[in-house]
Amino acid sequence: MEILQIEDVCKTFGTGETRVDALRHVSFSLEKGTFAAVVGESGSGKSTLLNCIGALDTPTSGHIRIDGQDLFAMQEEARTIFRRRNIGFIFQSFHLIGELDVEQNIAFPLLLDYRKPDSAEVDEILDLLGLTDRRHHLPSQLSGGQQQRVAIGRALITRPKLILADEPTGNLDSRNSQDVMTLLTQASRRYQQTILMITHNRHLTTGVDRVLQVSDGVLTDLGGTTDEALS
Repeated sequence: MEILQIEDVCKTFGTGETRVDALRHVSFSLEKGTFAAVVGESGSGKSTLLNCIGALDTPTSGHIRIDGQDLFAMQEEARTIFRRRNIGFIFQSFHLIGELDVEQNIAFPLLLDYRKPDSAEVDEILDLLGLTDRRHHLPSQLSGGQQQRVAIGRALITRPKLILADEPTGNLDSRNSQDVMTLLTQASRRYQQTILMITHNRHLTTGVDRVLQVSDGVLTDLGGTTDEALS
């Protein structure tokens, strides 16, 4: 079952001599439960791609469908609601709410949608993340790795169709980076969660199902994480 369909997406900034083609006729799809990584250098277009898929930016042309729904055929209000309910975000900088504890930060997306958190589901996610004994700690009382685990929990709690991870290990040391990658892999397998992660670090793609590369706005499908694909 295809969760994400990207069809001939282009994104252009500026006009004339200042025109930049950030995305050039990008097309690909992801099946449910796939953990995919998009690799590329700074300025390659990978962040633009993620922002368009997450409806944080609007493509110049093309179609982006999540679970069959065309994001940019929706009215803005409907698209905002759809994004909140169907797309989870994990950012490099955590973006936790300092006044809320771990449990409250994880449950926050449900509260935004006027939904009552299921205590059993929250407990399950806390256990998966190894944060059960930190559930009442504030972000300021956590390490960087623990804060990113909370951010992963916040993305998982709504059981979204798609999770978008923007350089999720960018602010972490190598040990915590590997822990985060392990947790994302576990989430993908345990919940059949579809995850699309962007990173400039190719070493982090070991273990993902599929690697995509963006260079000068052009996407290439490298397939699996074989040494040949990453060479």
